[in-house]
Amino acid sequence: MAPHHIRKYQETDHKRVLDLFSQGMVEHIPATFRHILKLPQTILLLLGVPVALLLVSGSWLLALGSNVTLLVFLWLLARHPWKKYVVMYLQTDLADITKSYLRAHGSCFWVAESGDQVAGIVGALPVEDAPPGRKQLQVFHLSVALENRGEGLGKALVMTVLQFARAQGYSEVVLDTSIVQPAALTLYQRMGFQKTGEYFVDKISRLLGISTIQFKYCLPSAQEGGL
Repeated sequence: MAPHHIRKYQETDHKRVLDLFSQGMVEHIPATFRHILKLPQTILLLLGVPVALLLVSGSWLLALGSNVTLLVFLWLLARHPWKKYVVMYLQTDLADITKSYLRAHGSCFWVAESGDQVAGIVGALPVEDAPPGRKQLQVFHLSVALENRGEGLGKALVMTVLQFARAQGYSEVVLDTSIVQPAALTLYQRMGFQKTGEYFVDKISRLLGISTIQFKYCLPSAQEGGL
């Protein structure tokens, strides 16, 4: 296991950061596809359509072909939200990371180096519409390279955000993650984050049962000591 080092983002990191972000999102497509296949309505569709076509046409080839077509459609459906997510962020905050995260007070973007390359990323921005009396920092784009999983980089990056938040006087750190990201869900819960809500991003997500989970970490005050 190579030693890791966490530092602030630099402009020379930009291409590698975008690659890590994009690869991390695409990795969720198979899990999303498996999630869709387990839904009762999907099972009914995959069984009902071929049987109906077989009864109407008498053709096994047509029945089997319909299943292949349905599976391709479901794969594209599973792929859609993640590709949309990548395009959206590549055109917004990740287009100019320095401007989005490093020029304003109370925000930052970090990279984790393992060996001689960037192997993990995370960003944090203040929540503009935080509840009254709360100063919240939101975590964005936590991602670790596939070949560096299991080295503790994800936990180290989250700890960096928590330490930064406390130093900046935030009272809470919040984040959103998907139900099809079990590794992320486990990491946050083990680190002390508490689930605060659950919602669907759009009608397609609701139809597919892919909910977004909201988490919150309450930071201790200076008088209470460390994290």
